[in-house]
Amino acid sequence: MTTVDYYFSLNSPWSYLGAQRLSAMTQAAKATVNVKPARFGPIFAQTGGLPLPKRSLQRQAYRMMELKRWSDQLGIPIVLEPKHFPSDEAAATRLVIAAALQGRNALAFATELGRNLWELEKTLSDPADMTAAANRAGLDLEAVKAAAPPDAELDGIWDKNTEAGLARGVFGAPSYVLASGEIFWGQDRLDFLQRALNRSV
Repeated sequence: MTTVDYYFSLNSPWSYLGAQRLSAMTQAAKATVNVKPARFGPIFAQTGGLPLPKRSLQRQAYRMMELKRWSDQLGIPIVLEPKHFPSDEAAATRLVIAAALQGRNALAFATELGRNLWELEKTLSDPADMTAAANRAGLDLEAVKAAAPPDAELDGIWDKNTEAGLARGVFGAPSYVLASGEIFWGQDRLDFLQRALNRSV
């Protein structure tokens, strides 16, 4: 079975904009998505990227134009400057990792957490907001929490995802990596991922 390793950040609007299409195309291709949240601060530091506040004003302005264009193109509403961005994603990321470990639909959960931040003006950290996202994704969040390993273990997996992404050449979010090592960076490269999946069917 074809697998796609999905390296992303819950704070990334691009990860959010691509998540529904990733889910649809991988389901159609009967491919497995390995949900791998990563820490992009360390990734940027090692690969020459800059966090958003340190980018030039021109790049920041263009990012806003592109977000609006892609929101319109995809029909996915997005708040360009959400009041809770950037949001503390630690607790939510741990729960996404826990859901993945339990074989639950971690991609749907991550997508709904992204909707909290980028559409609904909610946080990634408030327990009620996280529960609402889980409910929309069809997850019982209390069951996920009950079966989750300790936070230190979940953080260790988060770190391992980051290290694995770097080792495979990941430098930005979202990145979709095939077992062959081929990388597709950015939700605007999902058409190329689609072609690769079609070849593997």
